[in-house]
Amino acid sequence: MPFDLSHFTPEVAALLQDADTRLMPLTKESARRDQATSLLNTPVRNLFPQARSSEASLAGLLLYLGYWNDAHEVAQEIETPEGSYWHAIVHRMEPDAWNSKYWFQRVGDHPIFPDLVKAANAITAKGTDRMQMGSQWSPAAFIDFCEEARQLPGSTQERIAMETQQAEWGLLMNWCARPR
Repeated sequence: MPFDLSHFTPEVAALLQDADTRLMPLTKESARRDQATSLLNTPVRNLFPQARSSEASLAGLLLYLGYWNDAHEVAQEIETPEGSYWHAIVHRMEPDAWNSKYWFQRVGDHPIFPDLVKAANAITAKGTDRMQMGSQWSPAAFIDFCEEARQLPGSTQERIAMETQQAEWGLLMNWCARPR
């Protein structure tokens, strides 16, 4: 599924230009500071002027760029399902499965789940049937899948987990950044 850059400012779109192809690791990584340091001093409303949730969009951008600690700080201050969702992803990547599952319980049934389960099933169909999600997305099952995949670097399972995580990130980022 192509990532939609049309509702981002040119500066943010430039940072996300490889969002269709660059897979984020399953665990936190070092920030790509050369690409985003100047944007971190930009008011969030200027980065995401039309967004449904500017702050949640910022959390997603920071996570994508590897600013794990900054993404965590921003996400934990957002008292919406989207803030809880980014917070849950951050903890899944920490990795802290228990904490991630806690934050996903706070998310509830998010509107991106139907598209996410379709994407996950399509990704899984290319490799293994170990993560078939059926007709409903289960954040807890995906956390467990990622925990297993982390133990198998270079495996098909790791690749499926990373591709599914990327689909999840893209759906949530577009949900947060789309105009109200």
